[in-house]
Amino acid sequence: MPEISTCVTTRWPLAPSAETGWLHELCGDGVTGFMPPAMPDAAWVLNAMYEHKQGPAAISHHEHHQAQLAEGSVERHVVAGIDLDAIGVATGGDLGRAEHPGPGWRRLRWADLAHRIGDPVVPEGLLPCYRCFPSATKDGSWPLSIVPPTEGSTDRETWDRLITLLIEHSPDGADTACFAYYNPLMTAACDFENLHVRTGRLGDAQLLYDNPEIDFSPSNLWAADRSWVLCTDYDLWATKVSGPRPLIDALLHDTEIEAIQLPDDPTEPAGQTLSSLT
Repeated sequence: MPEISTCVTTRWPLAPSAETGWLHELCGDGVTGFMPPAMPDAAWVLNAMYEHKQGPAAISHHEHHQAQLAEGSVERHVVAGIDLDAIGVATGGDLGRAEHPGPGWRRLRWADLAHRIGDPVVPEGLLPCYRCFPSATKDGSWPLSIVPPTEGSTDRETWDRLITLLIEHSPDGADTACFAYYNPLMTAACDFENLHVRTGRLGDAQLLYDNPEIDFSPSNLWAADRSWVLCTDYDLWATKVSGPRPLIDALLHDTEIEAIQLPDDPTEPAGQTLSSLT
């Protein structure tokens, strides 16, 4: 852990909060992440979900959790005298970083699940979030055989592949100068005045995933020349990438990443690009 911490702070030192000024002008409030328009194009990179073929599909995460509580194998979650297990639902989902759950699990693509159950990949008028795939859940809880997408952060495999594609489609490749922003909800201090921004090389961006101070991938990562920008909103199951068409095409056709385009994404003002917002 100390070695990782040193690498992050050395290769990604803190940058002035003012570096997010252009994003604030473009997107408005960035409390959960600065969500950019399509400039000139955009795609949503979907967080991974996983399925265990031999897992009990008929039992939900909530039912399993309630059984564990009844037998005393897990303790009840009580905060300020409130029994959260009595009023909440164990959905099976989580918040923050995630990675492949291990042997016996395989990636379940959103498109394959949508085809199986008859739900759209993303319902009309929504963004990729916990409200997707209502037919797959029982009273809001996923089958025990499925690990749904994590919320507020990319999973490790998606992050690593996304960085590789960004390197391939940036003029300076791995040496592309970048900024990373973490929204205040991710930080221990929840400081809304001094925004947490770091600067570094795109080739070192995989280090950001193991930042020991924060349990999420960055809310925003963007090239210093503003040729592309990505946003992983705190409340969503996907990362929006805005940038040039070749980059978006690469995301949409990649065999490892699962990416989609949504019809309601706002488009750029005529003649405007990210790099023109200086």
